[in-house]
Amino acid sequence: MKKLFIPIFILATAVSYGQEFEKNLTTARSAYNSGNLNDARFAMEQMLRDLDMAIGKEILKILPTKLGDRNFNEKDDNVTGSAMGVGSGLFVHRSYGEAAKSGDIEIINNSPMITSINAILALPFVGNSSDGSQKVVKVQGYKAVLNRNENSETGKAGYSLQVPLNNTLVVFNLLEASESEITQLANSIPLSKIQQMAQ
Repeated sequence: MKKLFIPIFILATAVSYGQEFEKNLTTARSAYNSGNLNDARFAMEQMLRDLDMAIGKEILKILPTKLGDRNFNEKDDNVTGSAMGVGSGLFVHRSYGEAAKSGDIEIINNSPMITSINAILALPFVGNSSDGSQKVVKVQGYKAVLNRNENSETGKAGYSLQVPLNNTLVVFNLLEASESEITQLANSIPLSKIQQMAQ
């Protein structure tokens, strides 16, 4: 089913961005046929960027619009796509709440942090700090790294939850929250759907 879903989804998103996609596809074919591989590559990178943008917009549609008492800030929604360089690809950002009592969700495809987080998850004695500021938890069956950050001015705690999903990293930050609140709210994030869409 997953193998069928992904091509159908990519095809559907390609149709919605059809004009740019088709233009870049035509440019890539033309450049390739004329032996201009550099221009062909550039046009293909543009097609991948367009697909990342379309997938990112679909991911925004499935993210929660409210986290506890924090409403999402629609004007701050951000999606980028890049097919060049290291750590590039899909990036989705949604913020919630205001000022001190805020939070955000970021989805980063091909994140350079994936390797480090997977190393922490593989070695429990590294993942669980003695002072409790970092520990390994499970969210919806996925292993994740939970970091506690204390605001030195207010003394209030905030948390950052990092969930690796194959080649995609989901980062959930929440200020002025408890550990139970962030883990409970993390369960409202559709991780398995994000994993399918961002692959």
